[in-house]
Amino acid sequence: MPTSIAEGKDWSLRIFEQQKPDTVCDVGPGEGTYAKLFRPVHHGVWWTAIEIYKPYIRRYGLKNTAKRKDMYDEIHNLDARVAPEHLFHRDLVIFGDVLEHMARGDAVDLLRKAETAGAWNILVSLPIVEAPQGEVDGNPHEEHLHHWDASDMDDVLAELGGQVQSMRGETLGVWWWSRT
Repeated sequence: MPTSIAEGKDWSLRIFEQQKPDTVCDVGPGEGTYAKLFRPVHHGVWWTAIEIYKPYIRRYGLKNTAKRKDMYDEIHNLDARVAPEHLFHRDLVIFGDVLEHMARGDAVDLLRKAETAGAWNILVSLPIVEAPQGEVDGNPHEEHLHHWDASDMDDVLAELGGQVQSMRGETLGVWWWSRT
């Protein structure tokens, strides 16, 4: 779904406020959950979005319009797995409820791609309970293709090196990986 439950958002916001990134790449923003949450607390941040499903860009107002302030400074309608590496060279790359929508190997490769490209921090949020989901509102990319176990994500992020903090809720697990 292009939305996310509230679980872990306050925890993520506290770390965001501590880190104060200047550049953010939001992968699969859907309705822009993280931009809506983070943008008001830290101004002057350059926000990039990579959204695979073009109808969401208009439906959720991700692109700038003359009537309202931009949610994102730049938006790319493409699959993050084939996105140019420079889009991941950011202070923070957000994978908010997106990695479960691809095969595990693709998700791991995408996390490695972000780290290799120079992401300073990576935020991951995903279901840690069985959460089957198919196509939603005509978007085939909403299907859940892999069920993540929290300890599996712990291991994947540990392999990247750096430091990892995590929060486990009843439904979602949230991880903040930092290069330092």
